[in-house]
Order: sequence, then structure tokens, then C-alpha cells
Amino acid sequence: MIETLWSLLADQLAGFDPVRDTIDIALVTLAVYWMLLLIRGTRAVQILIGLMLLLAASLASQAFELTTLQWILDNFLASAVLIIIVLFQADIRRALARVGRGVFPVAKREETQLAEEVARAAQSLAQKGVGALFVIERETHLSDLIEAGTPIDAAVKRDLLVALFLPQSPLHDGAVVIQGGRIAQAGCILPLTLREDLPEGVGTRHRAAVGITEESDAVVIVVSEETRALSLVVGGRLVRGLDGARLREVLRDVLIGGDTERAVMAQLTGGAGPRAGERIGEPAADRA
Repeated sequence: MIETLWSLLADQLAGFDPVRDTIDIALVTLAVYWMLLLIRGTRAVQILIGLMLLLAASLASQAFELTTLQWILDNFLASAVLIIIVLFQADIRRALARVGRGVFPVAKREETQLAEEVARAAQSLAQKGVGALFVIERETHLSDLIEAGTPIDAAVKRDLLVALFLPQSPLHDGAVVIQGGRIAQAGCILPLTLREDLPEGVGTRHRAAVGITEESDAVVIVVSEETRALSLVVGGRLVRGLDGARLREVLRDVLIGGDTERAVMAQLTGGAGPRAGERIGEPAADRA
């Protein structure tokens, strides 16, 4: 018995190369860790857990010889790769975009262009006295957090963003959601924050902006209809009273990834960023 085990161990170690195998294991470990970071905070986590439970059920059916259940699960799991590609297509696309963003400078130019178009649209709407709500998706997928959106799938352009919020537009109520560098949906309903420490007079738009950023890492820009002021909300923090140039600068920092939320808020306020509810440079009469 001992000789047999020793023989098996020797066969396994025959082709062992410490350097090569260590590098191989390290690369696989990094790949798995990177994948887990990509899907953290998205619906992909629940789907992945579901697939793991099905795999566990398949192993259990083999152990207890449940022939029918094993046949069903084996046929289902045989197409697991195709199932993963179909279910995770949005997450895979976003992951590849992140890889490209880290390698090619063109991605940074795209983020800069997006910030420019959104800031110009917000400034134009503020001058017209038209309220607006822009939500820019980052790592956390927003599909499970928003409701009643109308699909758009268009390039982020100032004129289109302005047109969507004009009173004549059927989509002027709600928020515009930007996903993957494109206008994904308009007329979206966002979850409202339940916090009671917001500034007096802050209305539905600002409450929705704080609400969605409490549940995700999205960046939200609010245009007040009454005061014509621009506000930025990120990480549950609300900063009001921005001008177009300042908004453009902060958006670039956040989207390109040069600054964290705390650093951005410190840059705006000259210290530790305020929590939502602290007033910065804007009258309390903003009821938009």
C-alpha cells in the first residue's frame, strides 16, 4: 500500500518544476482575484453563487446516485461556459473595457470627453432653468437599482442630453443613466434616500441622487430647476453650488480615477468632504 502511494506521488512529482508551477499558480490566483473584484457589488455575484450551488447539487446527486437529477444537472452544466457568457455579457464587456482603460490612453480621452459633454449639458440646462439628473455608472451595475427606464443606447452628446430634459420631451421626468460611456436609458426612477439630515428645502431630485449613490459607486449630477445651481453627488456626499468649470474638473478626476471620493470632496471643500445634508455655497431654497 505504501509502495503504491509512493509510486503515485513520484509520478506526480516527476514533471514538477518549482519556478514554472509557482508562476502558473500565481497567475491563476491573480486572475481569479481580479475576476472577483470585477463582479463585486453586481448581480453577477448572485448568478455565480447560483451556478456554484447547481454544481454542488450535481456532485451530491452523483454521491447519492440520483440518476434523473444527475442527468438534468449534467446536461445543464455542460453548457456552463455558454451560459456564463450570455448571463455575464455586460460584465465581461465592462471588464474588457477596464483592461483597455489601463493599457491604452484613448480610454482616458473618452472619459475626459464624457465629462466635458455632461458638464456642458448641465451648464446649458442650468442657464435655461431646466431641472436635470445625470447618473454615470462606474463599477457597480445599476440595472437592479433603477426602474422604468426607456432604452436609448446613444453616444453622450451635449445636445442630446439637453433635448432629453427639455419640458417638451416625454422623457424629461426622471434620470438619464450613462453606462459604458453611452446614454443607456432615460426617464429612470431612482431609489430615494431615507435620511432626515438633508438640507431644508432639498427636493426629490437631490434625494434620488443621494439615494442611488448610497447603494452604488455611481456619480450623479443634479441641475436645480428653481435655483439653477449645479450639484454633484458621489459616495452619498452632496456638494452644491458648483459652476460649470468646477463640475467639469471634478468629473474628470472621478471618472479617470485620479482621485478617490474623499479626495474629490476635500478638493471641493478645502477639508474633509461633507456628508449629504451639509450646505456648500448654495441657498437652502433648492426644491428641485
